[in-house]
Amino acid sequence: MNAKTLTIGTLAKQAGTHVETIRYYQRRGLLPVPEKPYGGIRRYDGKALARLHFIRSAQWLGFSLDEISELLKLEDGTHCAEALAMAEHKLADVRRKIAGLRRMESTLDDLVDRCRCSDDPQRCPMVDSLYTELDVPANKLEK
Repeated sequence: MNAKTLTIGTLAKQAGTHVETIRYYQRRGLLPVPEKPYGGIRRYDGKALARLHFIRSAQWLGFSLDEISELLKLEDGTHCAEALAMAEHKLADVRRKIAGLRRMESTLDDLVDRCRCSDDPQRCPMVDSLYTELDVPANKLEK
């Protein structure tokens, strides 16, 4: 395999993404655009595929594209403290989300139990609770 053998379509297929996603990453500066030979087509190498894998893996971990851009600036491996700080911040975010999901689970579990135990065919405990009882933080309603 030559150093630059992948068309954008082949790159997309091997990375498990779409061509338009690759172009979007290029516009965002996350992925370099290879030179286009006169009258030819752009060719991508293994580094482009590795970078796409990096981006997709970081997204899976919950990093935004802006955060991924920052991580890519640290890719030479000498900025471990900065990468660690970003990972610790992301971990704290994930733990907050998990705690919120656990509260949601508990509340929904309670509402389901109340619905199952209700003998009143005119009033649904679930619907009534959504109108009156739930203590939902105001900032969560605006999203």
